[in-house]
Amino acid sequence: MGPGRSSPVRHDGSTRVSSKAPPWFQSPSEGKADESDIVVVRRPARAVVPPVVVVGMALMCLAAAQGAATMPDGRPTPSRQPVPRWLTLKSDEVRARQGPGTDYRILWEYHAAALPVQVVAETREWRKICDPDGAVAWVHRSVVSGRRSAFNISSTEAPIRVGRSATAQVRARLSPRAIVSLDDCEGGWCHVGSKRIHGWVPEASIFGGATRPLCDANRPAGPA
Repeated sequence: MGPGRSSPVRHDGSTRVSSKAPPWFQSPSEGKADESDIVVVRRPARAVVPPVVVVGMALMCLAAAQGAATMPDGRPTPSRQPVPRWLTLKSDEVRARQGPGTDYRILWEYHAAALPVQVVAETREWRKICDPDGAVAWVHRSVVSGRRSAFNISSTEAPIRVGRSATAQVRARLSPRAIVSLDDCEGGWCHVGSKRIHGWVPEASIFGGATRPLCDANRPAGPA
């Protein structure tokens, strides 16, 4: 091990997890999936269901989905997906604009692939997002992905535990302002990590798991 480098294994047996993301959202690039990505989940073999039942179930699911796909003001969402919802930035160069169009002024650029952002409003082609600093901006739908991630918003390491309990064993630690893949959240806890290292973190300790809007959808684009 070269000089200036420390072992990722902690004295308590846990492992440090870091995306090598220094402040100001500097992060290595991730994959190029788009917002319409479908996450494949393993399921047990299904039983044969009569066609009539299948049609009925499909109609109920469609109605439920359409009912949920509304913006905070009650209008249907152009994408037919719920708002708020979580997306991630595709690359380490994403332009944030003042409004939904290329004729609007560029406010800043994001330099953090896989950074989680929360959609609080949308048009057909543009997404109004809330970022970890509480800033609001518009980005084109082509620069965001449907993949989920979590961002450690604190200045301290976040313990990744083997179970959904504050007393569960610490399996790894998420470095401050680091990004990690997120599977899902339930009961105030979010499952994060990879196939090799994974576990649970409190939803309140990360940015990327809340179900409520974190920024006012009616707020003009700009810093917090």
